[in-house]
Amino acid sequence: MSVTSNLSLNDETTAGSYFVSNYPPYSYWSKGRAQEAHAAIDREPAPGAPLGIYVHIPFCRKRCHFCYFKVYTGKDSSEIDRYLSALILELKLHAGKAFVGGRRPSFIYFGGGTPSYLSTRQLSRVVESMKECFAWDQAEEITFECEPGTITEPKLEILRGMGVTRLSLGIENFDQKILELNGRAHGEREIGRSYAFARSIGFPQINIDLIAGMVGETEENWKECVRKTIDLAPDSVTIYQMEVPYNTTIFKEMKVLGESTAPVAGWAAKRRWVDYAFNEMAKAGYSVASAYTMVKDKTRTRFMYRDLLWSGADMIGLGVASFSHVNGTHFQNEHDFDPYIETLEAGRLPISRAYTPDEEERMIREFVLQMKLGRVESAYFAKKFGVDVVRRFAAPLASLEQDGFGAVTEGVIQLNRDGLLQVDRLLHRFFLPVHRG
Repeated sequence: MSVTSNLSLNDETTAGSYFVSNYPPYSYWSKGRAQEAHAAIDREPAPGAPLGIYVHIPFCRKRCHFCYFKVYTGKDSSEIDRYLSALILELKLHAGKAFVGGRRPSFIYFGGGTPSYLSTRQLSRVVESMKECFAWDQAEEITFECEPGTITEPKLEILRGMGVTRLSLGIENFDQKILELNGRAHGEREIGRSYAFARSIGFPQINIDLIAGMVGETEENWKECVRKTIDLAPDSVTIYQMEVPYNTTIFKEMKVLGESTAPVAGWAAKRRWVDYAFNEMAKAGYSVASAYTMVKDKTRTRFMYRDLLWSGADMIGLGVASFSHVNGTHFQNEHDFDPYIETLEAGRLPISRAYTPDEEERMIREFVLQMKLGRVESAYFAKKFGVDVVRRFAAPLASLEQDGFGAVTEGVIQLNRDGLLQVDRLLHRFFLPVHRG
């Protein structure tokens, strides 16, 4: 996705991607540099570098109107089985490469799509095959994303048995009408049932995802969503502000109607709603863990997938269109279903495009991603990169301070709540000129 900010001057939500998930922007990755990825995986890992695995399960019951991920809704069981066979082949090919270097994964993340869409048979097959390639006994975190309507007790028992430490429920909203307007597959009644199932199984951490500003969202409804979330008392809550990337159903409808403004709340309203949620959850004993996340107990609730990736960890992304980062090189798999599978069936890794950032770009990447935590310590960057980030970013940091979004005190860069609520919009100030716009 592009990291170009599309906030209009009147604060309306227009089409485009707002969320910054990497640096430099993905548009700088190219097919012509794919060989850099092959070279990276054939090198030994850096001493002490952690390794993670991301598993992309791209199947859903329905495609949400705001979804921009690579997902499929019409695949039958045989097609899904063929995909899983390819995914297992991909893992086996990677397991034999030099970059693994005997490492065991520190984290494993099953994302989608809807990983919980898989049948119990398919889930068991994937897990057993993965464990044949990589021992999981040192994985401190195993995350599994679920859509409430696909959760059953037998599936949850398999997930708990395979060592899942965090179950992430994509609830998004509690209102039946809003769920329908946004094309969600699950309904209001399935939320409580699925959450009760998950709690009864005894997962160490349950996360709930919400989206502020969905189509049809109102102030009253949002407050009710926050209240119901607090009543459920999950271990953590992740809240995103609604955006409308170009490859969504909402944008296609906007084009047909000739509309430039998306039919969702403006950015000021979305920030106000997230601020309200954070305030209410703070009253209930939660604390802010990032620009998007509240946690019930910071001593028990960790996000290793996030924290390790934001500090440069290696990660292999398995599956169609998945992203990886190995030995300093970023790369992406084939973007379409058949080419992904056919490449693996031919015995080759499905690497499509790559980019190897230089030392300064790697430093900026970690800096902008860690800014999402709301607190950055200059000592980390001095030790790892030999860079005084307070001096290096003196101008953009001064502008943040002047605009009232944060301050720098004794080598610590701290964003306030207002800065955190719009951090993705502010990060472009730290990009190299060639990567802006």
